[in-house]
Amino acid sequence: MDVTTFAWLLTDAGQQLLTVAADAYADHQGDPIRTAAAVRKQEPDADRAAAALTQVRLRVAAVPKFGADAVQLYFTPDALEQSTRLRVATHRATRLAMAGPSSVIDLGCGIGGDLIAFARAGLTVAGVDLDPVRVEIARANLAALDLGGAVAVADGTTLDLSPFGATFADPARRSDRGRVFDVEGWTPSWSFVQTLLTRDGVVKVAPGIDHDLIPEDVEAEWVSDNGELKEAALWSGRFASARRRATVITASGLATLTEDDDPFQGEPRPVRDLGEFVYEPDSAVIRAGLVTAVAAGVNGGLIDEHIAWVTSDAAFTTPYAKSYRVLEQLPYREKQLKAALRERGIGKLAIKKRGVEIVPEQLRKRLALRGDEEGTLVLTRLNGAGVALLVAPF
Repeated sequence: MDVTTFAWLLTDAGQQLLTVAADAYADHQGDPIRTAAAVRKQEPDADRAAAALTQVRLRVAAVPKFGADAVQLYFTPDALEQSTRLRVATHRATRLAMAGPSSVIDLGCGIGGDLIAFARAGLTVAGVDLDPVRVEIARANLAALDLGGAVAVADGTTLDLSPFGATFADPARRSDRGRVFDVEGWTPSWSFVQTLLTRDGVVKVAPGIDHDLIPEDVEAEWVSDNGELKEAALWSGRFASARRRATVITASGLATLTEDDDPFQGEPRPVRDLGEFVYEPDSAVIRAGLVTAVAAGVNGGLIDEHIAWVTSDAAFTTPYAKSYRVLEQLPYREKQLKAALRERGIGKLAIKKRGVEIVPEQLRKRLALRGDEEGTLVLTRLNGAGVALLVAPF
């Protein structure tokens, strides 16, 4: 889709075609051939018809990320894939707004997902991007939600950023050949990101970023949404308030943990014998290196110095980990394990593994489970040796 086609999509005729496409998509239950036939009957121009069809499909695909807003917004396939999930963007924008900057500029705003979150948080927003289509889409998305903001085609690496109270960047980590792992291959590059980290701002990066790359005076916040690790955000200048932070977002709210919550900083990791309960730390907690903070919170310790499983004699529910009661320890050898599971009538088994060379899908197939019962099996190491624990979530 080019700028001209997108501009037409915003006209009355274009909006009518979007309505036709949405109705056809619903009537034909997403069938691409029948939906396309209905749209092309209304609009013979192939580019316009394709643009309307694509928007309807992308709006449906965007609901998990953008919720109810998705039906009003505009997307491109790659920009939707790269965009931040609404709850994560809202958290970041709220945190930034609470720090009180006068304005924020998004250097590489894409279709405007983060601009929307910043504007809703009460910030004065501006965005730039090298892609003219994405700039027009970002402008239209702000207008669709009746939000203010300025958007322009520009190279963010060449701008004078001094008029803005905060900067935000989300470097592109994909190219035409796929994911880019070399930070200097990001757009903008890591070298430019480092200059941003010398001023007040926040940079979204891949959650697997090498800890050694993070400057000493920058806060790294790992964020998970509903148990899925989504991103790391680097907070710089006056916005940095910790060295490491894990933020866990769920449908019921948000919780955050920093190194100040970890009494074992600078001390040997607290390893102990297996207790009645085990806890599986959230992925954001693990990446932030705050597993021992979870152990302290449940009055427990680690089952192995190098494994991110916590054990305790006390039952806790915590936003930072999934909680399980240890029912029994089963044989670790596969043949004996298979017999033990059959003896207990377990036909459906969730397998969680960490620190052992096992592929759960392959093991499950070899176990040839039979029975009406369900179970959860933890395969990990205990004091350096493999262990199989039958557990129950609570």
